Amino acid sequence: MRGPFELSVVVPVLDEEEAIRALLADLAAQREVVLEVVLCDGGSNDGTVRVAGKAAGEVGLTLTLVRSGGGRGRQLNAGVPATRAETLLFLHADSRFGDPLALRRGLDALAAATRDHDRSAGRFGLRFDRSAPGADLGYYFHECKARLDRPGCIHGDQGLLVRRTLFDRVGPFPETVPMLAETRFAGAVRREASWLLLPAEIHTSARRFEEEGPAERRTLNAIIMNLDAVGQEGLLAALPELYRHRGEAGPARHGAVLAGIARWIAAMPPAERRAFWRDTGACVRDNAWQLAYLLDVRRAFRRGLSPGGETHRSLRRFDRWVYPLINSWIGALIASLLTRLWFRQIVRAACRRAGSRVD
Repeated sequence: MRGPFELSVVVPVLDEEEAIRALLADLAAQREVVLEVVLCDGGSNDGTVRVAGKAAGEVGLTLTLVRSGGGRGRQLNAGVPATRAETLLFLHADSRFGDPLALRRGLDALAAATRDHDRSAGRFGLRFDRSAPGADLGYYFHECKARLDRPGCIHGDQGLLVRRTLFDRVGPFPETVPMLAETRFAGAVRREASWLLLPAEIHTSARRFEEEGPAERRTLNAIIMNLDAVGQEGLLAALPELYRHRGEAGPARHGAVLAGIARWIAAMPPAERRAFWRDTGACVRDNAWQLAYLLDVRRAFRRGLSPGGETHRSLRRFDRWVYPLINSWIGALIASLLTRLWFRQIVRAACRRAGSRVD
């Protein structure tokens, strides 16, 4: 049955006792929208379920609890059948909306974009909530990049606003690699429809970056995206600690993850290893635009502009003049060689910091 709800918010949780109360209070503060929350628990060992039920009652939210197996994709897919609205919002437990009309603005923008056809989905402008005050170029770059309409720039921490009819066409969420469930779903939406940047911002916690170290987390994110792009499903599945539980972070774990990847690559048959580095070179070449974009972002950062205020001047020049020059097997070969050198150095550096070594 479809109820009176305009929006169903689907939230996968696993040991989110500290975050879930704040999220439910934040959703209850949203105005001019009637929503329900479907909480998909993947086997929490803390008080997540109990706290969520109590908090929802206190703030007057309609809450449905769904229990499922672990893994973000599996949890999200388990939650969809329990929803009753025609528009779905897939949200992280540590997401927040500073604007009480954020969901109203998002729904209105999506409705306008899908008035004549149902081929649009929406995501919000990303902002990081950090414990350390002050501006930071690294976080600012991610906030700007999340507003781009380019492959690989849309992830689950932006909130994914999708009409049910579109979800039925492009879903469900992939379940084989939980850490990439929403990223792969975003790619499937892109192939079938288009992504709309909604006129509101979403705040997400920077806790993973802060616990593991910003540089370490960005390095692992880049490696994960590359492994996905070159089809290394086995390596991703063999290294679940790439997206490890909070509290298991630190230099030792980071070095172990990188050393494990290096050993896996070294154990490949020679022909497979050559193909891996060849495909990696092509992937890195095709993402070299991020270096040009960083110049645009740095200028905007120095001027104190809000994310999305950059001019894209360097990026347009790269697309027009530089990429056609490097878009060849020679460009991929050069990128492959440089990436191999970079990877060797970061593995050695990480292992030194962790007090271990890689064979």
